[in-house]
Amino acid sequence: MDVKITPSKLKGRISAPSSKSFSHRMIIAASLADGISIINNVTSSVDIEATVNAMTRLGAKIIIDGSTYTIKGIGNKPCQNAVIDCCESGSTLRFVIPIAAALGCSTEFDGKGKLPSRPVTPYIREMSKKGVEFNYNNTMPFTIAGKLVGGEYNLEGNISSQFITGLLYALPVCEKNSVIKITSPLESKPYIDITISVLSAFGIKITEAVDNNLPIYIINGNQNYISSNQSVEGDYSQAAFFFVANALGSEVNIQNLNTETTQGDKKILDILHDIGYNDMTKPFMESFTVDASNIPDLVPILAVLGCFTSGKCRIVNAKRLKIKESDRLIAIANALNNIGGKVTAFDDSLEIEPIEQFTGGTVDSCNDHRIVMAAAIASTKSSGNVIIKGAEAVSKSYPAFFDDFNRIGGQIEFIK
Repeated sequence: MDVKITPSKLKGRISAPSSKSFSHRMIIAASLADGISIINNVTSSVDIEATVNAMTRLGAKIIIDGSTYTIKGIGNKPCQNAVIDCCESGSTLRFVIPIAAALGCSTEFDGKGKLPSRPVTPYIREMSKKGVEFNYNNTMPFTIAGKLVGGEYNLEGNISSQFITGLLYALPVCEKNSVIKITSPLESKPYIDITISVLSAFGIKITEAVDNNLPIYIINGNQNYISSNQSVEGDYSQAAFFFVANALGSEVNIQNLNTETTQGDKKILDILHDIGYNDMTKPFMESFTVDASNIPDLVPILAVLGCFTSGKCRIVNAKRLKIKESDRLIAIANALNNIGGKVTAFDDSLEIEPIEQFTGGTVDSCNDHRIVMAAAIASTKSSGNVIIKGAEAVSKSYPAFFDDFNRIGGQIEFIK
């Protein structure tokens, strides 16, 4: 599906979709509990559907009624064999691998898009020492067998936090006590904080400590997940697109957000404040340098914002974006340059030169939902139409994006 967007400002009210990070984690925790949990305010998406499918294949029973998910957990009755299609969801894959292993469920994992090429190396290295056999040839499908045991796990801090989260979910159900040692400075810690808060809500205790100035996570074995009723808060990573639209001249009232959230992507508000947005004494928003190590999902929309500041902007420590749904650094640079931007992609950073406005043109989404949404927001500061190829990629995280965009003044034509 391709869309043509005629430039216009946005004005109106939207409700931010529910946090994908919280939704994945709550659905998984409820699926591991002994009893029935109700999770409210879940925004369905392809990624969330992948996690629902995964936990169902492991033995949970999940009934979906609109945004309410009623989940009868696995408890102590896991399946023995499963085949799980993770679609393109890296979260689903990396969260569920150690969970299936801890349950002793021999599992085949499949996926599509770039997911088969996204690495699971840390799991192979660590879990192969702890009772799990991988039949893996650097692609999908692959299988695991055996049963995970507790003990000491060592993970680099600059890998995806999804590996840490997966083990934090799995190790409490192992018999032995465990410790996860982070061997280098930890990136994306806000996602680990979300994990620990959700685990706590479902009865699992994780102890955080420091060893040689690096974090460690201490996990007692033989813990039991307890059913719990929860409501998912709104997603700052999706709301960020509309916050930036406002900085570019739109007037969008964004609701369904928790001001006390542990979501790292709330950082968008601090960035906008720091560069002078809404400070009427400043004629331009100031240029910025942003460290993306804890906020990788904000990079595409920050690149759009950086085009309209007083000088050159830099987004640094972003190398992990090269193995997202696309090589997201190159994808966003190409997307914005194709519509009149001046963005240079490096191996782990972006440099952005200021412009007066975008001129319009055609954007290749590279099948990346965040590239689609960033390009749509960029259109609000363009003199010409913006065509986005592969716009259906938004279904991965925010299926109603174009409905919301259109309802608050976006002018969209579906052309294919």
